[in-house]
Amino acid sequence: MILHVANLGHPVLRQTAASVSDEELKSARFQAFCDDLIESMRFHDGVGLAAPQVFVSSRVVAVWVPSGMDDEKDAGLESAVYVNPEIELFGEAEELGWEGCLSLKDLRGLVPRHQKARLRALDRHGKPMELELEGFVARVFQHELDHLNGVVFVDRMDDMDSLCFSAELERHGEEEDDDEA
Repeated sequence: MILHVANLGHPVLRQTAASVSDEELKSARFQAFCDDLIESMRFHDGVGLAAPQVFVSSRVVAVWVPSGMDDEKDAGLESAVYVNPEIELFGEAEELGWEGCLSLKDLRGLVPRHQKARLRALDRHGKPMELELEGFVARVFQHELDHLNGVVFVDRMDDMDSLCFSAELERHGEEEDDDEA
């Protein structure tokens, strides 16, 4: 089932999401929600979608990064759901990159993000996992995990002068580095 996406201004986007319990994780309802979250992310042309963006204040994100999206050597990441994720950022250096958001449709801005991180989470069945993240994939996870803490990408922007509509960015020759997350 395709889920509706909350727009910036809805209170769910500014809440800290609740952790998913072991009991909830095992439920058929939660498994159906995971399927719906992935289906909705892909339908809305996103590379990530957090549960709060579909009006569910739970610590769950779906991510899908097609191979070669960031550059030709990028292997990408298959569609998957990450439950109760935690991220550890490496180094102090941050890199600016274009970001968008399904909850701020058609807006883009330059956001500083760490280029390397480690993700710890549960898969949709409760199995612990750990991923080393780099580049665009690291950016996507940082963006999605921000949603679990009531933060949207415009909150992270150092300079609001780069905030623009996608069409204007394309019209005026700026190259968009990142797809919607």
